[in-house]
Amino acid sequence: MTDTDRTPETDGGTETSTDGGTETEASGADLAPETDATTPVPIADPELSADAVERVESLLEEGRLADGPEVRAFEDEFAAYCGTDEAVATSNGTTALHAALEAVGLEDGDAVITSPFSFVASANAIRVAGGKPVFADIDPETYTLDPTEVERVLAERDDIAGILPVHLYGLPADMPALCDLADEHDLFVVEDACQAHGAKIDGRRVGAFGDAACFSFYPTKNMTTGEGGIVVTDREDVAERAASYVNHGRDASGTGGYDHVDLGHNFRMTSIEAAIGRAQLERLPAFNRARRENAQFYDERLADLPLETPTEPTGSRHVYHQYTVRTDDRDVLEASLDERDVGTGIYYDTPIHRQPAYETVSTAAARLPQAERAAEEVLSLPVHPGLSERDRRTVVRAVRDHFTSQ
Repeated sequence: MTDTDRTPETDGGTETSTDGGTETEASGADLAPETDATTPVPIADPELSADAVERVESLLEEGRLADGPEVRAFEDEFAAYCGTDEAVATSNGTTALHAALEAVGLEDGDAVITSPFSFVASANAIRVAGGKPVFADIDPETYTLDPTEVERVLAERDDIAGILPVHLYGLPADMPALCDLADEHDLFVVEDACQAHGAKIDGRRVGAFGDAACFSFYPTKNMTTGEGGIVVTDREDVAERAASYVNHGRDASGTGGYDHVDLGHNFRMTSIEAAIGRAQLERLPAFNRARRENAQFYDERLADLPLETPTEPTGSRHVYHQYTVRTDDRDVLEASLDERDVGTGIYYDTPIHRQPAYETVSTAAARLPQAERAAEEVLSLPVHPGLSERDRRTVVRAVRDHFTSQ
């Protein structure tokens, strides 16, 4: 299901797709049978350039391994990309979320509304920072927090301190509506943008809407540092507190030596990770263009099948961390694609409020039907920028063969 065309990115980069242009056939009729063995198509395929390798080798030769000027440069460049004033690099996306929540002033026992349909780190970060996750249901088309459901929770409770929306699969949550609710109720907003590097709402990149936002650089994300994360913000006070927290509570100026002014952790990013991140950030526009082109290829060739394809609401720009389809025979489709050597992923088959680790959380017993139904029906197909023309056709042929053989 699509609301807008997946037009290429136009905001930087000079790389082009390797498939010789996007075709426009609207069905699978152009997918001629292959005459030789199928090469497996993986769900993800991280790729580092020679430039990234050279940058890392240079740091190794110089002995610059831990935090340092390379990390500061990456922070500046990523903040500029997001359109924010500040950035604080961290060891991974989860620690970024934890540090951001500490930095915006989450206090023990504070309740934070978040999505039940996400990787568990979204809610875990609230808990390890001392807060209580409160789940609101999702929009069944976008899989992100439904502002109407958030408003319902706010009407029922008076202990909410903030909102942690998740930009899932590369699609932004409805930040204008959620920020309006936050303003009305005097709540902080921390965006979980760990799957949405470069996604936009009305031309504005995610990361620039809340009090802070967090990104992950895990190898399967739209860009990687190996492991790694980052907090971005326009608030100088939040940036200073986050920088202190990730560095054992030292003064954020970096001149504290062994003077620790507050409690903190070692959540620092290494220079090696930052070097990889700087090279990857230069390629991010091209990576996202390729993902959007692959998504459009699938949209056009799967539109006539009995499954839902991703939506892109008017004004939003999806960057397709995942291309997630939906069908009530998900498990059968998954097995069918596996037989055809097409990698898939289920993100996520158990909503957070149904996880064993959340049995004691007060909202674990809540009925969240949209999240629960999505968990039973979603399946992600390969959409990464490493897909060849043959790979894309293999994926489409496998999906179409499954439905036409029913």
